[in-house]
Amino acid sequence: MDPRIEKLLTQVEKPARYTGGEYGEIIKDKDSVNLRFALCFPDIYEIGMSNLGIRILYGVLNSMDDVWCERVFEPWRDMSDLMRKNNVPLWALESGDPIKDFDIIGFSVGYEMSYPGVLDMLTLAGLPLRSADRESLSPLIFAGGTCMYNCEPIADFIDLAVIGEGEEADPELVTLFTEAKRNGLSKKEFLRRAAHIDGIYVPSLYNAEYSETGVINSITANEGAPEKVRKRLIGNIDKSFFPVRDIVPSTEIVHDRAVLELFRGCIRGCRFCQAGFVYRPVRSKSVQTLIEQGISALKNSGYQEISLSSLSSSDYRGLNELCDGLLDYCEPSMTRLSLPSLRADNFSMELMKRVQKVRRSALTFAPEAGSQRLRDIINKNITEEDLLNSCRNAFEGGWTAVKLYFMLGLPTETDEDVLQIADLTYKVLECFKKYASNKARGINITVSTSCFIPKPMTPFQWEAQVDIEEYSRRTRLLRDRLRSRSITYNWHDPRTGFVEAVLARGDRRLAPALESLVSRQGGLQAWDEYFDYDGWLECFRKNGIEPSFYATRERNTDEILPWSIISDGVNDSYLLRELERAKRGETTPDCREKCSGCGASLMAESGVCDE
Repeated sequence: MDPRIEKLLTQVEKPARYTGGEYGEIIKDKDSVNLRFALCFPDIYEIGMSNLGIRILYGVLNSMDDVWCERVFEPWRDMSDLMRKNNVPLWALESGDPIKDFDIIGFSVGYEMSYPGVLDMLTLAGLPLRSADRESLSPLIFAGGTCMYNCEPIADFIDLAVIGEGEEADPELVTLFTEAKRNGLSKKEFLRRAAHIDGIYVPSLYNAEYSETGVINSITANEGAPEKVRKRLIGNIDKSFFPVRDIVPSTEIVHDRAVLELFRGCIRGCRFCQAGFVYRPVRSKSVQTLIEQGISALKNSGYQEISLSSLSSSDYRGLNELCDGLLDYCEPSMTRLSLPSLRADNFSMELMKRVQKVRRSALTFAPEAGSQRLRDIINKNITEEDLLNSCRNAFEGGWTAVKLYFMLGLPTETDEDVLQIADLTYKVLECFKKYASNKARGINITVSTSCFIPKPMTPFQWEAQVDIEEYSRRTRLLRDRLRSRSITYNWHDPRTGFVEAVLARGDRRLAPALESLVSRQGGLQAWDEYFDYDGWLECFRKNGIEPSFYATRERNTDEILPWSIISDGVNDSYLLRELERAKRGETTPDCREKCSGCGASLMAESGVCDE
């Protein structure tokens, strides 16, 4: 490690964030590899090391003999300030080498508020921010992750984006880059060739024209670029790489446990949920594969907890059999098996008693809306009866803590809908008083509300977000109704939600504002300590951007959207049908009950969805 880095470590909080050296990290001889890859996460170590996607890609890329993939995380502000003051460039954990000397720098971006982190990390690395200003082939800068379904706000800063799942796309990109490097190809020629890899979007090969009103008139592909970029999909995840020999962090991280991915996709079709649409179709792992992977991950890491992960884990068909197989190993070793993602309509008290034998935690449900009318509009497909029956079973079984998640600002929401969140919460409280097996302990009900954000690739992508003042009024309305000491109410900062909506539905015209924001405030804008709302507004104003144009404006359904060049496999006609059904208050059955013909199943290896 550079002696200058070692000197900085004595002056910062949590130096273990920056040292590497963890059990399970992969070290290679840098002189014996052909390509060095910096895998970057635009948030701090504790968040990035909790991300399963980072761990998967780290293993996939390092399985290539001629590639050394190293990890890079955004420094906390104390470290980044010292790096700037002492001219220490951003480095990779495994080698301690500056990432500006690497061949490829790849970012995983799953949250729009991480966009400033991408720019801040490039600045700390000592690299020009704009792709056009980086003329050489190396280092190539690209990004992947859920946000890439609309990467237009950072399109001018990256050379390309991986749309969809990267386990196969990233190695293909690396192979093409190695060939380009060996043959002396220019960056422009490499990007033209990369655009023909399935799932690769090269922003510089597309041009947008705007009308006087600010909407997009057209998006055209340059000669040789595909007219539509379709997401990359792993058809059989049962055979895909999974990190059973993983890095064990040297310091505590947010999700400090082994994680087992059950399936990708979701059968439910909640109309606000971007992940539920872009990860379609459902692809599940077999029970036997999961048992083997879970036990191996625990043995190799020494963790005393394993979590079952997916968008809706209780929808996994073989859940009981899987839990039985894992518990045969977990129970004798007092290892906790956690199932964090629950639905009120298929909640199993018997299962929860088994998986929480070691340590009992609060049960979490997400009704999303207080009224049945609004739950039907968003296609949540759970009823008040479902929730109360599940709570009754839990209270009779000894549970005394429940967390309830809702959204405010959903399309067509009224004050009555907001107040019905409180009514439903009090019904849960009454349910406890009536059925709890240990009433003397009392109950702790935590109600949390977040701000609805109309995300790309969903039926609500055309809808408007309510403005900050209106969201705040609704939180006050709900807060004033929730007056019991047994109820704790938390709400999301609407200012962050507003900026997130701007970035989620933004286009390339936001680039100058992002540059200004990072030069003024740096990264870590997802953190309350460093989020500067007034700074965002000033940067928007300075660069001639009206943020409400992106966040609180309802779009016409025939409008060309910034992400129109990207396809996640779900037909636009299906999204429009779902929007119309929402307006009529009609629900759509889940994929297990009936296929609705969204189009995503055609992308699967078998041609059909697992469900």
